[in-house]
Amino acid sequence: MKLSQITLPRQSFWLMLASCSILNLALINPAMSQEQQMLRTLLVTGQGSEMIPTTLTRVQLGVEIRGKTAIEVQQKIAKQSSSVVDFLRSRNVEQLQTTGIQLQPNYDYSNNQRQLLGYIGTNTVSFRIKTEQIGSLIDDAVKAGATRIDGVSFTATEEAIAEAQKEALRQATLDAQQQSDAVLKALNFTANQVVRISINGANVPVPRMIQADQLSSKSASFSTPVIGGEQTVQASVTLEISY
Repeated sequence: MKLSQITLPRQSFWLMLASCSILNLALINPAMSQEQQMLRTLLVTGQGSEMIPTTLTRVQLGVEIRGKTAIEVQQKIAKQSSSVVDFLRSRNVEQLQTTGIQLQPNYDYSNNQRQLLGYIGTNTVSFRIKTEQIGSLIDDAVKAGATRIDGVSFTATEEAIAEAQKEALRQATLDAQQQSDAVLKALNFTANQVVRISINGANVPVPRMIQADQLSSKSASFSTPVIGGEQTVQASVTLEISY
């Protein structure tokens, strides 16, 4: 007996194939959806900090002159400022730059009247130097013609700050991991893997300032070394951990 070959119409074939595909999707999608719903994560933020010594000092100082005429004041300012700048260059200070030049009238407002007394001129510069050298340098700058000291700030080197940022980030990461371990252990859960990492920042420390009134050239004594102290670099890291 010879069996005859059965041929399905083309339309029926594609209909059967589409039905199988729909069936497969119906079986797969619930499993995928269930897996996604079972993904649980814990979000935790860690903190880290690193102390570093300040080895550099930034100084802002200058010359202030009072006189009867603007030309007189300007000439004295130019001569005295040049003397101060030449001295600072001879001491090989870093990042020497002009920070302000002013020439303004000086009035007397007594008895409800305004009377011109003369003019006030200022020329200020800033520079950076090793902290261990700052005491004697300011004394000598005053001798060279500086009449005002506007401020002093202490900071670490760029290299030291960069290394401290890395260490603070490392500490922040460990802190976040320890926090997550403590929480999951208390709930009888086990950490699976870190699914997201966010570095919230490793802040550059603000230079520590000394106010100008503490540095008056008339009263301050720099016969003893100036101590810069320390700066704190802080960092924050957020981890999202599945469990």
